[in-house]
Amino acid sequence: MKNDVLWAMGLTFFTTAIFSVGGISAMIPEIHRQAVEVQHWMGDDQFASAFALSQVAPGPNILLMTMLGWRVAGWPGLAVATLATILPTSTIALMAGRGEKRLAHARWYMMTKRSLPPLVVGLICASALVTAQASIHHWLGVVLAAGVAIHVALARTNPLLPLSVAVAVGVVAARFGYF
Repeated sequence: MKNDVLWAMGLTFFTTAIFSVGGISAMIPEIHRQAVEVQHWMGDDQFASAFALSQVAPGPNILLMTMLGWRVAGWPGLAVATLATILPTSTIALMAGRGEKRLAHARWYMMTKRSLPPLVVGLICASALVTAQASIHHWLGVVLAAGVAIHVALARTNPLLPLSVAVAVGVVAARFGYF
């Protein structure tokens, strides 16, 4: 049974990584759909928790896939999820980097290069929506998330202060039974 889960996880993370544009952040909606809705490896709360832990820990965003793999199948899952995500994207990046000098002046290449940023922004916005739907179940969570987003967007300062305030408010609210 465990080998079936590892195989399914490797195939899922490999295909998602290979077809994603915009990095790990853009993969979140599909990974959520696969992990929660299709494969039933975990629920929304577990996915949101893994996402939160992967973002709090220092390091690359790939930690989300690593956390999911570990939660589903322990150490073997951690290895499979991480490698299935890293190997295809690293290979594509290496090949693209080597071919960019030859293609830099091609018209189709320049058009493709200019069209990708809006696509990536859309995918990242979809990731924010999926993550919010999986993790925010109370009006106070909506207020905290919106407050942090608005502050970070308008103030253009280090997001550590609004994040710290939101965490403190969330802890106090949870302590008194509001969450």
